[in-house]
Amino acid sequence: MTIYGMQHIGFTVPDLDQAVSFFKAHFGAVECLSTGPIDVDDTYMRRRLGVPGSARIDDIRVLRVGHGTNLELFQYSGDPDPTAELKRNSQPGGFHLAFQVEDCIAAADTLRAAGVEVLDGPNYVDAGAMAGLTWCYLKAPWGQFLEIVSMDGPLGAERAGQPPQWSPVTNR
Repeated sequence: MTIYGMQHIGFTVPDLDQAVSFFKAHFGAVECLSTGPIDVDDTYMRRRLGVPGSARIDDIRVLRVGHGTNLELFQYSGDPDPTAELKRNSQPGGFHLAFQVEDCIAAADTLRAAGVEVLDGPNYVDAGAMAGLTWCYLKAPWGQFLEIVSMDGPLGAERAGQPPQWSPVTNR
């Protein structure tokens, strides 16, 4: 099996138009496709997607953000528990999306000025495996955690001989 890399990250949002607008306005996302409603039966939903049979996909939209992985955003209807809380980052299944920016401090200021909920930071790591990383968490309007990061060169782990992480800046 040949692995080329990460093609997309898919996740469900409560309001697809809001999510697409958020990523376009704040991260320069470009919409690549929209499926509209997916016409399948209960068995398809259970056996192929692992969701309740009553759930239906209202639309899927794929966004390209810079030179990184695509985002595949889903909006479902018909789920018997549509108001379940998002998992916290500290819980299994909790996750965040990180976007590499040129200047994390300037990006955080821009996001705050636009009314985006930005947590404390940006934070600079000056020692250890992540030395050289500036990072800051923020929240999308639906509560999803996101992160912005910038780097002032190779991180501490790479300088200590570890393989480099992939970066949309260097594309390596």
